[in-house]
Amino acid sequence: MTARRILVTSALPYANGHIHLGHLVEYIQTDIWVRFQKLRGNRCIYICADDTHGTAIMIRARQEGRSEEALIADMRESHLGDFAAFGVEFDNYGSTNSEHNRRLCHQIWSKLRDADLIAEKDVTQLYDPKAETFLADRFVKGTCPKCQASDQYGDNCDKCGATYTPADLINPVSALSGATPELRTAKHLFVQIEKLHDWLNEWTQSGQHLQDEVANYLKGHFLCDPLRDWDVSRPAPYFGFEIPDSPGNYWYVWFDAPIGYIGSTAEWCEKHGETLDDWWACGPEAESRGAEIHHFIGKDITYFHTLFWPAMLKKADFRQPDRVHIHGFLTVDGEKMSKTKGTFIQAATYAKHLEPAYLRYYYASKLGARLDDLDLNLEEFATKVNSDLVGKVVNLASRTARFVEAVGLSSVYPDDGGMFAEAAAQAETIAAAYDGCDYNGAMRLIMGLADRANRYVDEKAPWTLRKDPAKASEVQDVCSVTLNLFRQIVVYLAPVLPKLVQQTERLLQQPIQNWNDSQTPLVGTGVAKFEHLMQRVELAQVQAMIEDGIQAAPETTPVAAAALNQWNDGPEALAAEPLVAEHCTIDDFVKVDLRVARVVAANEVVGADKLLQLTLSLGGEGTRNVFAGIKSAYKPEDLVGRLVILCANLAPRKMKFGISEGMVLAAGAGGKEIFLLNPDTGAKPGHRVH
Repeated sequence: MTARRILVTSALPYANGHIHLGHLVEYIQTDIWVRFQKLRGNRCIYICADDTHGTAIMIRARQEGRSEEALIADMRESHLGDFAAFGVEFDNYGSTNSEHNRRLCHQIWSKLRDADLIAEKDVTQLYDPKAETFLADRFVKGTCPKCQASDQYGDNCDKCGATYTPADLINPVSALSGATPELRTAKHLFVQIEKLHDWLNEWTQSGQHLQDEVANYLKGHFLCDPLRDWDVSRPAPYFGFEIPDSPGNYWYVWFDAPIGYIGSTAEWCEKHGETLDDWWACGPEAESRGAEIHHFIGKDITYFHTLFWPAMLKKADFRQPDRVHIHGFLTVDGEKMSKTKGTFIQAATYAKHLEPAYLRYYYASKLGARLDDLDLNLEEFATKVNSDLVGKVVNLASRTARFVEAVGLSSVYPDDGGMFAEAAAQAETIAAAYDGCDYNGAMRLIMGLADRANRYVDEKAPWTLRKDPAKASEVQDVCSVTLNLFRQIVVYLAPVLPKLVQQTERLLQQPIQNWNDSQTPLVGTGVAKFEHLMQRVELAQVQAMIEDGIQAAPETTPVAAAALNQWNDGPEALAAEPLVAEHCTIDDFVKVDLRVARVVAANEVVGADKLLQLTLSLGGEGTRNVFAGIKSAYKPEDLVGRLVILCANLAPRKMKFGISEGMVLAAGAGGKEIFLLNPDTGAKPGHRVH
């Protein structure tokens, strides 16, 4: 089989923050794939870099009283330390602030200009009057204009996947200062990728470069309409590369960041006596070199890597990616990572308390070839590590290695009933799972082999046999079989657990260098003194990590009296009805199921002075009948169609006019001062009020 030449990248980590467990999903996934390719004998290089430009870096450096270069140098060391702790090995780790990257930005920009893909337009952009800077997309947050999800960034929504400009957000807020941004106009430069619409449609829908669900997503959300021009410049002040033919404007971070893949490759080539064309050139001559390019990214940056980036590469005469592997997000215990709950865990915090190999295995056991989100269930994490790695894999060595330290492995491989050969025959099936990023499938197959090997040890019980000196040879044979099955499993796990590989090499005194090391058993070799390979995970360790990760809520900033008085909110209402209710716990509160409901019908109640009869919909076909004491403030015809808040799990109450199946919420002193509570724009019937 001819060895492949593969260049692999992960999305560039931004140099404004530390690596956390969510980031590590991607880098561990990629590292596993690269290690597998190298173990198969393929020439595979893993290229990455720090993403260093943009407003965030500029503002942070300004706040810390140092240069941007000093800031990104410190973050580089931090990132590399975190990656090393988790066994993530890069062949080159560069920076988008390098001269290689600057030259490539100039080169690609020139090509795009020559192809008539650059347009200049006036852009009305959000400006932070407090920070005195135009706001990068990721430094504006607000409500998505498409699905009305709150707390979304200014370039795309992580709920519905829509892309837009920050000015499109509803109720935008500056993430830098908390100020309400102002609209200001400046010249911007755009790449017109609509001119490549037909080619992008062909490239994305070919079935070769993307997962099927990604191709379908692009077809249904973007390629069904004209592709919008992509804004690739920002006016000063901005930390980045100034555009040579547009003084005072800088390439936006999303222009030069992916070019960092090529810039970092150029650094690697310079160190190894190769040329960039060996990896990134396109055309018939380049095809003869047989290089492949694989990107690993998260689903939140799908648009950039599957439409904008391939279009840039196409027109700049660079090779387009052969495959873009896209993964889902990380949740912890079923929820978004939280600083206050301690589940927004930085890599360094985890490594202080737990063995990084455990996380590599847990992620591998969860990662499939699709875009499904990955949940780090902390209790399951401990159970899976203890059961699979400690109880099944290293258990094979710990139960047998000590018995053959003095004599080594049998000189002829014993009869094992075909177990080693059968496991060797699964090598290609396991390899196909790794190659297709179905790590979950690979782990299931490997743990099946571990289960079978453990049954063999249980049946043979060498710890019992060794009590009879006459059975010393049988003990050696049983242990030789078991240790070879253990080593075979370690070969299959080598992409996931490089540390265990090193430990196994020391124990059995033979290197593991190739996937085919799984095909031939060791005979006649020595066995070193056994040392513990892995310890059990204790839930107390997990809890200590969580507690270490909890970040106290920020202190409340005092509000000036002038700020409080600007709305003329007087004390009368509170004085009329003081706070007298006893404290309740969160457990008490969540018992109340508050829902958004729509009034679909409203009628007066004959014989009732205060009541109106409301028919409420929670969505779908079912309705609720509710009697509400709001007649003094509302006319029935004014209520139809409006949204209200319903206490949906209030026990039905039988009244003389009928049964009331809930209660609508209102504020006010009574009489004419009754004000129905209603949700913000975008809420829908059935939504729960949290």
